[in-house]
Amino acid sequence: MTSDLIEEELALRLRKAFSAFPTGVVAVCAIGEDGHRVGMAVNSFTSISLDPPLVAISVANTSRTWPALARAGVIGLSVLGNGHEEVSRRLAAREGDRFDSGAWRVGDEGAVHLDDAALWLTCRVHGEVEGGDHTIVLLAVDDARFFPEIEPLVFHHSRYRTIGA
Repeated sequence: MTSDLIEEELALRLRKAFSAFPTGVVAVCAIGEDGHRVGMAVNSFTSISLDPPLVAISVANTSRTWPALARAGVIGLSVLGNGHEEVSRRLAAREGDRFDSGAWRVGDEGAVHLDDAALWLTCRVHGEVEGGDHTIVLLAVDDARFFPEIEPLVFHHSRYRTIGA
């Protein structure tokens, strides 16, 4: 086997293995420099610190959306709720209107949040760390609104799922 083939096989096994860890899906959205909404979906989101309040997302280095979000200043994170599968698919698409589904709100400073989300965070970029083919983005949290009545959307084994009672 060639080295490239071995690396491809490992990458496929890792993709499958990593999908065994259930994650939430987060909409990362803002008003861009051109005044239009810009956003993407991520499932690599984690809390980092309470003091100072920090969270992190992981963004592919090939993302065409992240540079526009990084320049936006204030960014809205919405933890998608059960029933937001179409919103997630649209935000992950390379073509078309990413905001065609769902009801969106724009905050005074330009953070964009999704109605019926389980959580809203309003953030600013705190720093970035290189991590292979992704960049780990640390975000400082300016505000948080939690909606405990909303069940989150879960992504597991490359499928959308819900949490049972």
